[in-house]
Amino acid sequence: MTDQRSLPGQDESFWMATTGATDHPALNEDITVDVAVVGGGIAGLSTAWELAGTGRTVAVLEADRIAAGVTGYTTAKVSALHTLVYDRLRRTRGQDAARLYARSQQGAVERVAEIVATVGIACDLERAPAYTYATDPAAVPGLKAEADAAAAAGLSATYVDHTELPFEVSGAVRVDAQALFHPRKYLLALAADLRAKGGLIFERSRATGLSEGSPCQVSVESRHTVTARDVVVATHFPVFDRALIFSRLSPRRELVVAAPVAAELAPTGMYITQEEGKRSVRTAPLEKDRRLLIVTGESFTPGTGAPREGFRRLDAWMHARFPVGDTAYRWAAQDNDSTDTVPLVGPFHVGSRHTYVATGFGGWGMSGGVMAGRLLTELIEGDESPWAALYDPRRLASTLREAPALLRQQAHVAQHFVGDRLRTTHVDSVAEIPPGTGAVVRVNGRRRAVYRDTDGVVQAVSARCTHLGCLVAFNDAETVWECPCHGSRFGVDGSVRQGPAVHPLAKWDVPGD
Repeated sequence: MTDQRSLPGQDESFWMATTGATDHPALNEDITVDVAVVGGGIAGLSTAWELAGTGRTVAVLEADRIAAGVTGYTTAKVSALHTLVYDRLRRTRGQDAARLYARSQQGAVERVAEIVATVGIACDLERAPAYTYATDPAAVPGLKAEADAAAAAGLSATYVDHTELPFEVSGAVRVDAQALFHPRKYLLALAADLRAKGGLIFERSRATGLSEGSPCQVSVESRHTVTARDVVVATHFPVFDRALIFSRLSPRRELVVAAPVAAELAPTGMYITQEEGKRSVRTAPLEKDRRLLIVTGESFTPGTGAPREGFRRLDAWMHARFPVGDTAYRWAAQDNDSTDTVPLVGPFHVGSRHTYVATGFGGWGMSGGVMAGRLLTELIEGDESPWAALYDPRRLASTLREAPALLRQQAHVAQHFVGDRLRTTHVDSVAEIPPGTGAVVRVNGRRRAVYRDTDGVVQAVSARCTHLGCLVAFNDAETVWECPCHGSRFGVDGSVRQGPAVHPLAKWDVPGD
């Protein structure tokens, strides 16, 4: 029997637990606007807000609740230091590309500070240094190369051999003038200002169809339509794919634990290392003399990990290294890595005239989403951006460079698409599934995803993801079905929790249960 009490902390993100729920209406009629933005996370809301500032009419379509999906479960670092990206960019795409990346990402950090001041948003914004560190001496040459590349790209980057962390490091890259904030407080205020500017926000309005033309049309589950000159798809993983973008993205899920710490003992900077399955550390304000230490790590592909054990390892790591109290919260975040490191932001495909996409932020969606909002607004306005080519999803020059990563991603997909079907079954019968757990089982010759709740009641749904047909797997820590191919997530009742899937898993009866 699955015992959720054995996991540390409240099963909720700190950001969600400390803000109220939203209640925007669902789309219940056909409407026409200048721009339709699909997705109500930081990329979608930032884009809509920037566009509303130009005088355009904008409608945001969110499948569930705004700022409550990926953005509601982030670690909320607003930083231009993205582990070891600058040395790689300098080597693979040249110094100019690294410089443009730095300018655009640091520009996003400053844009957040500017918006907070201009709009008057109380979102616990703090400026702090960011560090990429290592404890393994063998990593020092790479850190020094990254510090040099980041400084050459224009960031205030230095190599240091000590930090304020309560354990020794072999070295670190430090970049000053980065930021921390409460993402929900920021985005809910941004949404309110968007509506004050005439923008429309529709929740529980899942987009299911896109017709490109003059104008474009977006259809939703309610069978109503938004007609718009331009459409932005900002759903983290594109729910429409006109250019096989899904083949250039790798979904990754990471666990988060958080516990209070005395303010005088809390680190003031943001820290990240690629060691030990990744570890990311930051704090957030609580009451006057305490802060919340937030630790992220234990990366795994959705549908393949052991998140319950991962939570325990991460929690043990946090308590072994920091003087924290009892764990207060736990949650998980999901990211998509592009095969060539750089996000995909710009025209949706080669033939696009009025459709755009923002995806592949690689764990840095706060700065990436704000950057995307500015870039997409410039493109829709017909203005030129110095970094448009860097992020352009249609870029061809990186095709050969990204080929090994692309092939690895497709081999991973093929392994699950074919290999999971070759297994005769995951368990032998529905009767073997204990209360509080789920498994894929063959019922009347067909694989079903079967969950038995703590009262013994069984729910069965199709085990085939409605995106491209891979078999789902059960995440026992979050009680969801996950697709290991492209990261779609479903409730035990088959409802879509996270795309790219837009249709639920079909429900089935289990005979004789």
